[in-house]
This record gives sequence, structure tokens and C-alpha cells, in this order.
Amino acid sequence: MMVSSTNFSSSDGSAYELQMGRWSRRLAPRFLEFAGIERADSVLDVGCGTGNLSFCLAQNQSIGAVEGVDLSAPYIEHATRVSCHARRIGFRVGDACALPFSDASFDHALSMLALQFVPQAHRAVREMRRVTRPGGTVAVATWDTRGGFVAFRMFFDTAAMVDPEANGVRAKAYSRPMSRPGDVARAFHDAGLAEIVEDTRTIRMDFESFEDFWAPHEGREGPVAEYVRSLRTDIRTKLRDAVERAYLDGECDGARSYAATAWVVKGTVPHPPT
Repeated sequence: MMVSSTNFSSSDGSAYELQMGRWSRRLAPRFLEFAGIERADSVLDVGCGTGNLSFCLAQNQSIGAVEGVDLSAPYIEHATRVSCHARRIGFRVGDACALPFSDASFDHALSMLALQFVPQAHRAVREMRRVTRPGGTVAVATWDTRGGFVAFRMFFDTAAMVDPEANGVRAKAYSRPMSRPGDVARAFHDAGLAEIVEDTRTIRMDFESFEDFWAPHEGREGPVAEYVRSLRTDIRTKLRDAVERAYLDGECDGARSYAATAWVVKGTVPHPPT
């Protein structure tokens, strides 16, 4: 994820794909359908991570150049390596709060699952507006971590029962700016965008087994893994056992499916007054 400081661990693109990339691939087409991006000469993907939204954009042959920007060099390296649309997609390291592009450089600017990790997210929205041409769309998607992210809540609610220190971590995770009702829409209004629409889109997170569910938690990417790494071995084992009980729900191990809802917001860059 693109951040202006280190509030998201971003050292390994493959680890991110295991932790979140597989779900961002599911969300991307639903987000693009909401944004209404069907034809364009150029589109900017802000906080592109490992490139899943950019790749989805490039599948549309009516969209020309796609530029992905992220502060994480490992994610950009991963996206560049796996890109099969190299002639139509460019990836570069850059800051969402100081985009390395001139004014009105793109037809549209999008950001998916990134702005909640940007400390100055309002500034990032203003930057997206700045680099988008008049009449173009700015659109953002962020997880509804408090009210619509079942797997996330299952983990942190369980952790708070096992480890008293987890209460503070849980509170921060659930109340992160740009993840609450109206947060993104207010940032759009403050940035001077017009025709603002806020809605939600829901996908399913499907896991083959508890091991499939748990493995990313012991990885190197994201707030959950960061918290798990901070635990003593005995507390980590206790937490794993408790989360496993929550996953199993008294049944045998196997496949589970959980809903995950994202806030989606779009607005239009107004034309200057004549």
C-alpha cells in the first residue's frame, strides 16, 4: 500500500498477494463497474500495490495507458515483474500525497484499498483531483473494517479476548480514517469534487481450510501480521487456537466463506468557470 510513513509493512509483494492481493483481484472489477470507467486514454492507479487494479483496467481494450504508483518499491518490483501488459501499464515508486505528475495528466484517477493507510489521506485525494482532467472521475475504495469485514473482525475480536493488549490494536484497526461511513465522501467534498456518490460493494473471501485462513497472519505484510509478530510464543499459540475454534464453529475443518464489504466513492473534477 502507498503510505507517506511506515504505517503499513510492505516488504514482500508475494506475501501481500497471499494476505490481500487475492481479494483485491475480486474487488477490482466491481469497483471499476461502480466507477464507470469504460473508455479512457489514461488512468492513474494510486497506491497500486502489486498492481491488481491496474491489471484489471488494462483488460479493457478501450482504456489506453495505465499508470500505477505506490510508495513500496518491493510492490512496484513485483507488479512490474508479473505484468503481462507492459506496453500499456507503467509502474513507478511515488507518494500519494505528492504525485509525480503535472496537473490534469490523466482522464481518471482511482485508488483501491490504500487510502486508509495514508496518514494525510485528504491531501492524497486533493492530489488525485489535481492530476485528473476536468470532467474526469476520481474514485476510491476502502474496506469497511468496522462494519463489513467479517474475517478481520473474527481475528481481532478473538484476539481481544485472549490478549488485553489487543484492545488498542483492534480499536485502531476498526476506526482507521477513510474506513468509516462518510469519511471518503467528506474528503471528496473538501477537495472540491462534484457529483459525489457513496456506495458499498461486497465480495466473498473463500478459504480452503483454517491453515489457508491463518497462514497470512504469520507473514510479513499488513496490520494483522504485524500484531501477531509482536506476541510472545505462548500468547501467539493461544491466539491461534482461539481463532481456529472461531473458524471451525464446532464443525470439521474445511472451506469457509466470509463477506467483505468496501466503501466505494466517486466524484467528478468540475470544469473551471467560464
